Amino acid sequence: MSDLLKRVLPEDAEKAVLVARVWDPSAGGPRVAAVRGDEVYDLQSEAPTVAGLLAGDDPAAVVRSAVSRAGEPRWSTADLLEAAEAGDHSRPHFLAPIDLQVVKACGVTFVESMIERVIEERAGGDPHRAAELRERVGAALGGSLDGVRPGSVEAERAKTVLQEEGLWSQYLEVGIGKDPEVFTKAPVLSSVGYGARIGVLEASEWNNPEPELVLLVTPDGRPVGATLGNDVNLRDIEGRSALLLGKAKDNNASSALGPFIRLFDGDFTLDSLRNEEILLDVQGDDGFRLEGRNSLAHISRPFEELIAATVGRHHQYPDGFALFTGTLFAPVQDRGESGKGFTHRVGDKVEISSPRLGTLANTVALCEELPPWDYGLRDFFAYLARRTA
Repeated sequence: MSDLLKRVLPEDAEKAVLVARVWDPSAGGPRVAAVRGDEVYDLQSEAPTVAGLLAGDDPAAVVRSAVSRAGEPRWSTADLLEAAEAGDHSRPHFLAPIDLQVVKACGVTFVESMIERVIEERAGGDPHRAAELRERVGAALGGSLDGVRPGSVEAERAKTVLQEEGLWSQYLEVGIGKDPEVFTKAPVLSSVGYGARIGVLEASEWNNPEPELVLLVTPDGRPVGATLGNDVNLRDIEGRSALLLGKAKDNNASSALGPFIRLFDGDFTLDSLRNEEILLDVQGDDGFRLEGRNSLAHISRPFEELIAATVGRHHQYPDGFALFTGTLFAPVQDRGESGKGFTHRVGDKVEISSPRLGTLANTVALCEELPPWDYGLRDFFAYLARRTA
């Protein structure tokens, strides 16, 4: 196996049921595919959409059966990865592995990142003031809120202490209160995949990656698979006001997913992910390097609670949804001027990886300089109609 495949595929790839989407220039659109090592099989005749595939009773069994009947693979995994990294859209390349699913996200699901959000808000987007507030908030919390169950009696006591200190925040409300934060991260079909450029606004001076586990959930609320995600965040804009969350979170190429969806089966289940370690590696053209870790064992709300807060009698998703589950990681390492913390620069190489899900790699660019997002639902439906005519 090549070094590229070893880096991108899950460590136990030989056991994994992996679903991808491939842009096929000869067909003029995306095709649902299965990945096995360096072999990629075209599943379009079996599953015109990823959303439809995942909504079935046993999508992993469907994929295995389709691959066994497919005969020869259509593409090489390495070729598709290399084309995606090169931005060569004249060649087949990987896309984000979802299509009709709504992209939802949960915020403030880890105590450490919750505290950073409080600091971010109090600092009003000013990283210099954030450094001063970090010390004060830590003192008020007595060091940590680890082990405090959101919505519990202990959480209410912590809320009272913080209010008395004048440090209560809307971020602490969703972090340790009874209701989690759930928001819409990106429009349908707008997410980018492996190798694509990810975007930050030109006006933002304080922003960062958010390495996250993303669950794939069916219309009836069943988690059936997972992938990696980068919930690109503009901290200065969100810090000015939580009402600017849309501007901070939803921009050109601000949602990255991939490299593949790993479907749940007998060897890989939701429980397999409860202690997964998601790693972050950012390398800049200036020689700067940032490493981080998102340990899912520290999440303050179970996955089932986050799913139930998203879908149910109160809200339905007929095509299912992809759910960012939040991040423990909030970078404070200085990049340049002391006390100013970390922010992206154009050209940063961002890798998000985990043993069971592989590696998602992207490069940072300005939203305003990226190619416009111009392939939407009308184009997709027209393509599907042509393929079935």
